[in-house]
Amino acid sequence: MIEQTLDIATKDGAMETFICHPERGGPFPAVMLLMDAHGVREELRDMARRLGTVGYYVLLPNLYYRAGRDTTYGHDVRVRDSAEYARMRTVRTTMTIPPVMEDVGAMLAFIDRQDPAKPGPVGAHGYCMSGPYALAAASRYPDRIAAAASFYGTWLVNDAEESPHLNLAKVAGELYIACAEHDALAPLPMVEELRGLFRRAGTSGEIELYPGVHHGFAFPEAGVYDKPAAERHWERLIAMYRRRLG
Repeated sequence: MIEQTLDIATKDGAMETFICHPERGGPFPAVMLLMDAHGVREELRDMARRLGTVGYYVLLPNLYYRAGRDTTYGHDVRVRDSAEYARMRTVRTTMTIPPVMEDVGAMLAFIDRQDPAKPGPVGAHGYCMSGPYALAAASRYPDRIAAAASFYGTWLVNDAEESPHLNLAKVAGELYIACAEHDALAPLPMVEELRGLFRRAGTSGEIELYPGVHHGFAFPEAGVYDKPAAERHWERLIAMYRRRLG
């Protein structure tokens, strides 16, 4: 595996990005792994590596870069009354979809300049706060994002600008939306509303409810980690990327 961490230039600064891909056999289809609210950490780098080992050029950007370099957090970020959690929330609460879409555009331009990255369709998937970002990217860049997935994405139906539910008809690629049965940030009535909007828009893909699991089930270091559900999420994600990206 080839690994590097470098800055991708955006209109707002330098976005630190972890990149990995196989050493030989390229070029490789590019995919963007978009972080959850807890930020870039070794757990997510390992998830990027898992995708890299099966033949992808993976980018894991620090989407908090506008708030400075000191936007990675310790393990206590998962503890709600901790200092790390409070420090993260001061940045998280400033996040909106449109600037992240500009970051996606910067990553697409970067990918096009990289020899190990295969030209053409790109994938994007996000967890928690970035589930909406991945889906929004598929509608903002329908000519490039051929596959996008949201895993326990938060508030996929809301009044935010570029909320995913508003632009499902603009998506040209395939979407996969995985929701946890127990998730206060994506309640079941919202999931059902999204299903109806998905069908009416004629969007290609699937919304799947994972029974018995909680928000965060795919993260190995989370207390709610569920191995069967996590492995299913990998199977569904990689199968979609194989279909749409190669």
